[in-house]
Amino acid sequence: MQRISLTGPESAGKSSLAAQLAAHYGTAWVPEYARAYLEAHGPAYALPDLEAIARGQLAAEDAPATQAAGLLFCDTDLLVVKIWAENAFGTCPAWVLAELAKPRYALTLLLAPDLPWAPDPLREHPDPAQRWHFYELYRAELVGRGWQFAEISGLPNERLAQALVAVERVR
Repeated sequence: MQRISLTGPESAGKSSLAAQLAAHYGTAWVPEYARAYLEAHGPAYALPDLEAIARGQLAAEDAPATQAAGLLFCDTDLLVVKIWAENAFGTCPAWVLAELAKPRYALTLLLAPDLPWAPDPLREHPDPAQRWHFYELYRAELVGRGWQFAEISGLPNERLAQALVAVERVR
C-alpha cells in the first residue's frame, strides 16, 4: 500500500482533493486530525497540543491502512505540524523531526493557496502573502528532504487532473 500525503497552507483544498482522489481510486482517505482535535479542545493551543495532534495524525493514518485499496490518501502530514510549531513557538519537538526523517509517503501533493480563502474559526492566516510564504516553506522542506512531490494548483477540476497524473506516476 502506498501513502500519498496532501500538504500545504490553510484553505488550499487539501481535504476536498483527498476525498476526490479516494473516491476516484475507490480507497480510503485520512481526514486532518488537527481539525477534530481543535473542534474538541477549542481553537487555543500550546506546543503540547501540537504534539498530541502529531500523534493523532500518525495514528489516524495507521488505522485505515489495512482497509485501503492499494493507495491511502492522507489529508495533511507531519510537515504541517513542523511548520506550524516553528511558526507559532519557534521550535518543533525532536520526535516529530525524527518521524519526518522516516520514509512514509510514496508521494506528497503540495497544494498552492490559489483558491479563495474559506473563512473558518480554526484557520489563522487569511492574508494571501502569508499563505504564499507558508507555501514556500513547505516547498523548501520538500526539496530539502528529497521527498517526491508534485505541485498542484488551479481550479478544482485542474487540481484533480494534476493530482491524478502525479499519482499515476508512482503507482
